[in-house]
Amino acid sequence: MQIRRASLIFTLIAGLCGGAAAQDCPASGHGLQYPPTRTVDQQDNYHGTTIADPYRWLEDANSADTHAWVEAQNRLTQGYLAQIPARDAIRARLTKLWNFERFSVPFKEGGRYFYSRNDGLQNQSVLYTMKTLAETPRLLLDPNTLAADGTVALAGLAVSPNGKYLAYSTAASGSDWNEIRVRDIDTGKDTADHIQWVKFSNTAWLRDGSGFFYSRYDAPNEATKLADVNYFQKLYFHKLGTPQSSDTLVYDRPDHKDWGFSGDVTNDGRYLIITASQGTERKNRLYYKDLSAKDGKVVPLLEDFDAAYNFIDNDGPVFWFRTDLKAPRARIITIDTRKPERANWKEIVPESARTLVSANIVNQQLVVDYLSDAHSQVTVYDLNGKRLHDVELPGIGSVAGFGGKRADTETFYSYTSFTTPSTIYRYDLKSGKSSVYRQPKVDFDPSAYETRQQFYTSRDGTRVPMFIVAKKGMKLDGSNPTYLYGYGGFNISLTPSFSVANLAWVEMGGVYVMANLRGGGEYGEEWHAAGTKLRKQNVFDDFIGAAEWLVQNKVTSPSRLAIGGGSNGGLLVGATMTQRPDLFAAAIPQVGVLDMLRFHKFTIGWAWTSDYGSSDNADEFNALVKYSPLHNLKKGVCYPATMITTADHDDRVVPAHSFKFAATAQADQGGAAPILIRIDTKAGHGAGKPTAKQIDEVTDRWGFLTRALHMDQPTQVAGK
Repeated sequence: MQIRRASLIFTLIAGLCGGAAAQDCPASGHGLQYPPTRTVDQQDNYHGTTIADPYRWLEDANSADTHAWVEAQNRLTQGYLAQIPARDAIRARLTKLWNFERFSVPFKEGGRYFYSRNDGLQNQSVLYTMKTLAETPRLLLDPNTLAADGTVALAGLAVSPNGKYLAYSTAASGSDWNEIRVRDIDTGKDTADHIQWVKFSNTAWLRDGSGFFYSRYDAPNEATKLADVNYFQKLYFHKLGTPQSSDTLVYDRPDHKDWGFSGDVTNDGRYLIITASQGTERKNRLYYKDLSAKDGKVVPLLEDFDAAYNFIDNDGPVFWFRTDLKAPRARIITIDTRKPERANWKEIVPESARTLVSANIVNQQLVVDYLSDAHSQVTVYDLNGKRLHDVELPGIGSVAGFGGKRADTETFYSYTSFTTPSTIYRYDLKSGKSSVYRQPKVDFDPSAYETRQQFYTSRDGTRVPMFIVAKKGMKLDGSNPTYLYGYGGFNISLTPSFSVANLAWVEMGGVYVMANLRGGGEYGEEWHAAGTKLRKQNVFDDFIGAAEWLVQNKVTSPSRLAIGGGSNGGLLVGATMTQRPDLFAAAIPQVGVLDMLRFHKFTIGWAWTSDYGSSDNADEFNALVKYSPLHNLKKGVCYPATMITTADHDDRVVPAHSFKFAATAQADQGGAAPILIRIDTKAGHGAGKPTAKQIDEVTDRWGFLTRALHMDQPTQVAGK
């Protein structure tokens, strides 16, 4: 059997271009001449099915031909965007909205407080420290000095328990590759310590501050490090003042190339906790090492790989865990390492109807963060699991923080909602009272907007929630330009949060909708599993169901509806626009996983097979090929106006996904809508992106949609 790309049966709706047969599509009216993209005779055999890959050459990001293609595509895209009347007004309004002071949640270590602050338009937030909340903070690390264009970001930090040193990791141009350096906190000067080839790692100090544990890979090929597959991660110990070449290998598994390791030191300094993961699977193994014992061995504790076990804290040899073992929405248990048999495990907080996200022990109390219908609730328990009280939150939103140690009587957390910028609270665990610590001021009136949660029914009858954000008084006449956003994967939950980008959109008269699809973690592991592997189509059905509800209830109409999402959400958009091109006027797949047959062949892509499956498996191939966005584009179909976005340093989802999808979609487009690709430079998957680049990207996204959705301009853009 030979096919160029798998075809799907499209639902045709009379009068809508997207679902029309090829011969019924209107002639192209966007006036664009796409750059020529050569094809090659590349064919692959998957379990007896031959599939052509004519743009395979675009996988070589370093070739002169690929560079020329990227430059030509960017010229076309930027030329198109430059002609959009509202673009300058959008940029001006975004810049004004973005220019507000914002803070991270403070934490305390070694007798000092630490937090980051951005004065508004700084490309990167700046790290500060202080010994008391009342004193003037001292600048400790300004990442903006590391690169003139702000493209070197602070990727992680850890303060030694004695408060003397800061280990900080940096990422350049958005790459996942990190470097770790050490700063003397008193002097503000870096030591000679320099660690390279770090990726997907935390930093865990010994209690005396003499060194730290970290995870790394072998040194990659410099020329191909942004694409080469990552296997054989190892856990090391670095002693301060010594070269990296002298670092001690603590744990690795050469018999399991796909195992990754993270090390954490318990608050009492006694144990090293080693978590062994396998790809993005939430299940894990766990080992420990007694650091007080001379030549202590690594001891297996949990090796069945049957559930998630997230270490919380310890009472000497008694370890506390959040786990979803026999509890899809999670519970809290303790394991005594002196008698680790399962019959001796003790349940502290049982599973409930809410999804238990995380827990911390502060002031000898358990502070537990839950999700209830995709928004945060926080409950405090005593250490025996007795419910004491709930933390009163300002409304339906999301929280983060509540960190600390057993002896602390205070903690900090952030609260945010769609219309509430992230506000920092100090929480007194003795009184159970919250007080505002930092509250940003943004140039908008939150009372002018409203958020509602709407439940709808997906194709198979599953009840799915979504949030709808709009100006008050929205008319239900089908005319509202609407941006529907989703993710639906890897047990990641979408919860209410403040976004300058989305605020600008609703100011422009748009409606912002966020759907909580299966594959996410909003309702625990069962909700996640229902959107994985052979059941991945459920995610797309949920997204289509949200769109259909919005149309049926006259929030919007297909001619005014756009969809967007990034990474796994880019897959979501790509799959949905190929399955139901009739339902949308525009699509923006961002840094998307779009070639589902080859994603596992690059960088860390192999790790995603826990959610997606693999084309190496016959049954999983048959599922993947039915929805893979690249392989379900169909010649002559009228696709929505599409702007694909990626970046040259994206080594999480390599840009070849977007390159091949764009080339194919441009060749196949049977209608008038443009197919563009925006390729950012000195940028990666998204983490650490400078403020200036974020403003540029959002300007282009909303500008593109003003034309695709035929929005009024530009007075609405200015918030008038």
